[in-house]
Amino acid sequence: MIFLHLPKLYITMFKPEILSEIKQLVKTKKNILILAHQNPDGDAIGSSLGLFHCLRNIGVQSTIIVPNEFPKFLKWMPGAKNIIIGEYRVKFVEIAFRNADLIFCLDFNTSSRINQLETKLNESKAIKILIDHHQNPDSYDYIYSDTSQPATCQMVYKFIEALGEASKIDEKIATCLYTGILTDTGSFRFKNTTAETHQIIATLIEKGAKPDNIASNIFDCNTSERLKLLGSVLESIEIIPNKNTVILQVTKAQLLELGYQKGDTEGFVNYGLSIIGIKFAAFFMEDLQNDFIKISFRSKGNFDVNKFSRSYFNGGGHINAAGGRSNLSLKDTISRFKNIIQNEINEIS
Repeated sequence: MIFLHLPKLYITMFKPEILSEIKQLVKTKKNILILAHQNPDGDAIGSSLGLFHCLRNIGVQSTIIVPNEFPKFLKWMPGAKNIIIGEYRVKFVEIAFRNADLIFCLDFNTSSRINQLETKLNESKAIKILIDHHQNPDSYDYIYSDTSQPATCQMVYKFIEALGEASKIDEKIATCLYTGILTDTGSFRFKNTTAETHQIIATLIEKGAKPDNIASNIFDCNTSERLKLLGSVLESIEIIPNKNTVILQVTKAQLLELGYQKGDTEGFVNYGLSIIGIKFAAFFMEDLQNDFIKISFRSKGNFDVNKFSRSYFNGGGHINAAGGRSNLSLKDTISRFKNIIQNEINEIS
């Protein structure tokens, strides 16, 4: 576990007195919020629900808030109906932040990633605890930041264990944490999947997580519309052979025509990365509600897409998985991307 010296309260969870302090905060604060990032994925929802159930098991109530809607393929998760969608419950969220005593910030490194909730979080007088595995975190009261961890769900498991509450992990918690680790490791395929990850997964299975049921709920949920959309995206494949790079794209018109639902394009970028010889995949998607291009980057080996996205596309993430955005048109964004790849990037291998 890595803790940064950024916050005004610098803590190390290995110190017993700090663990006691956190326990006291959790048990004495009446209004506890759990926040996750905009466009929440399996790790964001899994870590939030995992912590939510753990707090409930030790007799502490909390409220989960996410900025906007999350994909249908995550709504089966235990307790998902308790999640408050910020864009739908504006007044409720305003009151919740005003009354909050303690806020857990999960799976985001900076408040800009919670979109319209950013101002509310920054203005809140509540004590804030960050648990996250992305680079360059903002300053909060307590920070647990470790970029070597493959998923925030793995960090939440270790947090629960460090607090001495591992015995409270039941089937619900195990299911939620397993789901987040499964999705954020690419089904345990990414290189930051470690022996520790598999050891934690084994424990979660012992606690009741059912790998077959979880995988089925996550991956066996295609609609005919999603498969048609995938086909359309795959038809757009363009390879830059001298750079081991592939481009995929989808327009707003295609999304509307093919009945796009939130979460339908999840994982599409990985199809590009599965092509023999490809080390870098970029998926460009016109946003339905806003006038910008959403971009997903994936890589193999040592090519750092987090650095690439931060440098050129107002984004970030991890070494092999990152996101970005562009305010140019789809055509101009892809043209700019090609120019960068050909003229500014020496080698992708």
